[in-house]
Amino acid sequence: MAALVGGNVALALGPWMVRLSDTGPVAAGFWRVALALPFLALLALANGQRLTGVGRRTLLAVLLGGALFGFDIASWHIGIGQTRLANSVLFGNSGSLILMVWGFVALRALPTGREWPAIIAAVAGSAILLGRSLEIDHANFVGDLFCLLAGVLYAGYLLILQDARQRLGSWSLLTLSGLTSAAVLLGTSLALGERIMPTDWTPLITLAFLSQIVGQGLLVYALRHFPPLVIGIALLTQPAVAAVVGWWVFGEVLVPLDYVGVAMVGSALVLARIVTPPVTPRVRP
Repeated sequence: MAALVGGNVALALGPWMVRLSDTGPVAAGFWRVALALPFLALLALANGQRLTGVGRRTLLAVLLGGALFGFDIASWHIGIGQTRLANSVLFGNSGSLILMVWGFVALRALPTGREWPAIIAAVAGSAILLGRSLEIDHANFVGDLFCLLAGVLYAGYLLILQDARQRLGSWSLLTLSGLTSAAVLLGTSLALGERIMPTDWTPLITLAFLSQIVGQGLLVYALRHFPPLVIGIALLTQPAVAAVVGWWVFGEVLVPLDYVGVAMVGSALVLARIVTPPVTPRVRP
């Protein structure tokens, strides 16, 4: 339980470090992946997971998934700089809901049972939060959209790597896909004309350590021990922590209507994790 909660808290602190970094937001994403790669590779080898000799089909899936994850991080980091931290974490973790909706499309079936409440809560809660962002500033609304796009890309990343996950360990999968992610993030950052090299490495090292190593490490260990309901409820730690950091550090005050929206989207995330077939890793790194 400590690993489950601690992993979610570590991931929730990542957006704070993105804002503190003195590089561009996409460049910060490049460093969070690149700095963690050597440690992920060591963890893979220490756990007997192979980094070579991967079949061609699996390797192509891993590389494509890594590219999607790179664009996912790029979109999410841009959104983090424009919207409230609580919104960025909620919308960035919308991959579970998107996977559930994708399941309906793939099976050509309509939602049933607890799936309808999840969809209704997600749509209503998102409408409230998006409307509130539009009231505050147009940039906040655009930031929400970037974070939602990140959720879509993350769902694609999970779908593409679902079969590869059966053939590779978690650490080797993160290492190999991270190579492509880093290349995509660096190329995107250069294309946007961002500053790449920081003057202060502390936020970026902390970001890589919290998001890619501690957060992932604790959750890789913890997810196998809990049912989807507990995992979904623990996920709500992230927007709660992000909201506190946003208020304490950046003066982002949530009004009662914001709490209603957060509660509705959070409830939808919990329901989505209960009704969606397991796909790991399920929590945003």
